[in-house]
Amino acid sequence: MISSAAWVARGLAARHPRKQELDDAELARVSRLANIELSDAQAQLSAAQGADGDGDGWEDVESDEEMDEDTNDDPNDLSRYKLDDYDAEPSQSIALGALSNMKGVSAFRANDDDPYITLKNDPADEAEEREQLEVLPSDNLVYVSKTEDDISMIEAYLYSAQDQNLYVHHDLLLPAFPLHLEWLDYAPAPVDEGDAAQRRVAGTMGNFVAVGTMEPEIEIWDMDTIEGVYPDAVLGRRGATRALDGPAGTGKKKRKQPKARVPNAEYHVDAVLSLSWNRRVRHLLASASADATVKIWDLSRPSTGETSAALRSFSGHTDKVQSVAWQVSGAGVARGSENPAVLLSGSYDKTIRVFDTRMPEQALVAGIGADVEAVRWNGWRDQSFVVAMENGVVQGFDARMLSPTLTHDAAQYTLVAHDGACTALDVSPHLPGCLVTGGTDRQVKVWSVDEADAGKPRSINLVAGRDLDVGKVFTVSFSPNDALTVAVGGSNGKLQLWETLSNAGVRRTFGDRLRQLDAYADRHSAPVAPLQLDEDAARADVVQVDDDAESDEAMDE
Repeated sequence: MISSAAWVARGLAARHPRKQELDDAELARVSRLANIELSDAQAQLSAAQGADGDGDGWEDVESDEEMDEDTNDDPNDLSRYKLDDYDAEPSQSIALGALSNMKGVSAFRANDDDPYITLKNDPADEAEEREQLEVLPSDNLVYVSKTEDDISMIEAYLYSAQDQNLYVHHDLLLPAFPLHLEWLDYAPAPVDEGDAAQRRVAGTMGNFVAVGTMEPEIEIWDMDTIEGVYPDAVLGRRGATRALDGPAGTGKKKRKQPKARVPNAEYHVDAVLSLSWNRRVRHLLASASADATVKIWDLSRPSTGETSAALRSFSGHTDKVQSVAWQVSGAGVARGSENPAVLLSGSYDKTIRVFDTRMPEQALVAGIGADVEAVRWNGWRDQSFVVAMENGVVQGFDARMLSPTLTHDAAQYTLVAHDGACTALDVSPHLPGCLVTGGTDRQVKVWSVDEADAGKPRSINLVAGRDLDVGKVFTVSFSPNDALTVAVGGSNGKLQLWETLSNAGVRRTFGDRLRQLDAYADRHSAPVAPLQLDEDAARADVVQVDDDAESDEAMDE
């Protein structure tokens, strides 16, 4: 299944991605991160052992049965304790394993130094591989979080809009089930000053993706690096949260159940369900978690030691926080009101909250009729946002109409979008009044909201709807460069790009707005593809993955 997708605008990815080199500096960086996680776990274990001095622990049914059987044996028989072997030192071959009988083994820093490797790197092959991995300035990348047969990964698709070619460019494995991807261009702080000398400094422009998973930690990966083995940063306390899987309860026997995950201000203790990067204050990343908290992370601080804690934590919700979004414009031409200090969050407690992170106690609250699935700011109208819900309904709100006290009739409009849950939602960053939704009814729908100058919209119309053969839809996202190209993923594990301009109804409904966008892009040099309505009508309506390209790469390997 595909749970999330994130676009990369043209020209923002490295033209020639580099391969991961496990040199001494990289190994030292990974070692420092791993040692810090290990020390956290050891500290938590020591504290737990000190607190559980009454003998509390896991229930071990097999051990209990063995003890019962032992009571029937001769009580004077001590052979099972192997006392005669206590002074015998273990064989060194146990530690060395398969290499125990090998003498004179030599290790070489590079393959070129090893005389037994006769197939050296061919410059022609390296040049061909470099060409195959090249990302042209006219190409987009689409990152998707995918799980197949219990294997989780990020797949980076390269999309060439000119020839409508889509294929997997590279991928990397993840240690846990991914739930949300968020692209960012901010390089996180290195582990320490020594690491900074080997890697880029914090804040350097780059191509990164933050990953929220079923684990409480957030990983940030450099996507300009091929075959990466360890993230550039890990936000949270992995050692501390691993200790929560210890035994809970009292008495001599307890079932194997985890300890209570009590939320705290420093790190998440449950799955990270949503992420939002602040495009105006670039070092801030917001996260929403199943532990009912929203946290802000400062990427300019090293993600280890005392600086690994979250910058701020907010606990206004009483159930899982499903979605979070900063009030900033996306990668498009929409320029509504912005306030980089304001967050919007939606929860399974059937409420939405709008709050200034500097004054969270003055939050504005609204009650809705179902669990929240997704929230998005509408960059075309001041203080406006939309909410998708588990009952298939989409509602539009104006933050200025909310109050600090809980109300249930604050929505400006209500749209019954899907028969099942409306699990995905996006607002076009290029065309005012254009929404796309996806649901568990397997439908992807494009809507036109004809908004008045103030108050409720004049009309809401369904422009197009399709089953794109992705199964239950879990993610929809507008392209940052092509006005009406939508990335769609779902339970079937397939990524589809829907070129909605091939639909006559879409061209008819949004034609005038597209022409205005084209004129605006010409005047302001906006990164939007030029309008070609006649040619777009003849293009393929759905772009699928080029399996032949993947097969060719596999044969080359």
